[in-house]
Amino acid sequence: MFKIGSQLFSAAGPEAVKRLARLGPDIFLDLKFHDIPHIVECAVSAAARLPKVRLLTLHTLGGRKMMQVAVAAVRSRDSRVRLLGITVLTSLKAADLRQVSIRGPVVRRACDLARLAQKAGLDGVVASAREATAIRLACGGRFLIVVPGVRPGQARATDDQKRVATPAEAIRAGADYVVVGRPITGARDPVDAARAILEEIARARRPRIW
Repeated sequence: MFKIGSQLFSAAGPEAVKRLARLGPDIFLDLKFHDIPHIVECAVSAAARLPKVRLLTLHTLGGRKMMQVAVAAVRSRDSRVRLLGITVLTSLKAADLRQVSIRGPVVRRACDLARLAQKAGLDGVVASAREATAIRLACGGRFLIVVPGVRPGQARATDDQKRVATPAEAIRAGADYVVVGRPITGARDPVDAARAILEEIARARRPRIW
């Protein structure tokens, strides 16, 4: 899939989705909605109408009601869109969470939010590889886990990411999808970089512990 985040969407809007959709691949629309339930319901309904959108994100910290109305908005359209809840951003560590009054181990907070998302009817969550195994054990094998902050072993820069993993580590932790951006877009040869990542994923074996 092509991932479209808030940077591109803010610059080009729905037209960016339409133009990339015409190239064929599905779209991961990563807009991380977080607002009162009515606003999120309307936003999700509009996003679900865009072509080729298959994954759509919202913040689990918006609460159960917000997530439930988002689920209802998608299901009312008989849509193929699958909703994912953002747990804890990969740019944050425990010390960062304490600054916003969220305390305790990151893995525990991520699992709590994943369980809340599952109860609200979401299809899965976005979480770092460090929490993926615990979430898989807590939420089961059918619950989608998308892992961002993926950096190939040879990549030195983690940019603003703090909880990173290699593609193979993410798969072994239980990821259904990995998100890779700057290691490809910033590579000297993006095609070779993408191919190497795909080969690493193909070699990784996902443990059958769930």
